[in-house]
Amino acid sequence: MKKLLPFAITLVLAGCQNMESAMPWINMGNEMAKNAGYNTDEKLAAGIKEALIKGTDVAANQLSQEGAMNMKLPKSADPVTNTLRNFGLGSYVDQLETAMNRGAEKAVASGAPVFKDAINAMSVEDALGIIQGGDTAATTYFRGETESSLRERFQPIVEDNLRQTGFYDQYQTMLGTYNKLPLTNKPNLDLESYVIDNSMNELYTRIGEQETLIRQNPMQQGSALIGAVFGNAN
Repeated sequence: MKKLLPFAITLVLAGCQNMESAMPWINMGNEMAKNAGYNTDEKLAAGIKEALIKGTDVAANQLSQEGAMNMKLPKSADPVTNTLRNFGLGSYVDQLETAMNRGAEKAVASGAPVFKDAINAMSVEDALGIIQGGDTAATTYFRGETESSLRERFQPIVEDNLRQTGFYDQYQTMLGTYNKLPLTNKPNLDLESYVIDNSMNELYTRIGEQETLIRQNPMQQGSALIGAVFGNAN
């Protein structure tokens, strides 16, 4: 019986471009796992959650390393940044971009608990639905469940790093004045929002990549899952 378990969990986790044709195999995997002693949807869902936690941890760890982010100031700021560089003040631009990226990396590191909370709060139906929902179903689910919480966590971290440049307050004053100008088609110069939006997009993209890896090769990517969920089977 135990020899069937890796095959069973592979069938449970494996995704397919054509989910309709994959469903009989996924359902067979569910049945094999249940027949092997994990005979409730709750236990299968626990295994799925373990795989998702691993994927989000890997994504957050990758992007939280110093140098992982390489954001530049938005194109809308080009007139200002180009002028500064032309007058030999490019170091200020570089300093600001460095602060943006270090802040983004620290913010991403703070996001892992948010994903764990979302996974732990996931219902059995949600967990099983992710497996049957398409190639990026988990990523779509996470975005809907965590975007607001991540933004709240990222805000003070990004702001703190921008403050360390020494001219954050002056920039905010200038931004306040700029936003009051009666101009049409004004570009968005809010650096905090820019950094947070880009950080979150990069994080969800990386989570999507991890989800794809798990679906393409669940035996390799889900080895921790197999040990945790099925290791004690007889």
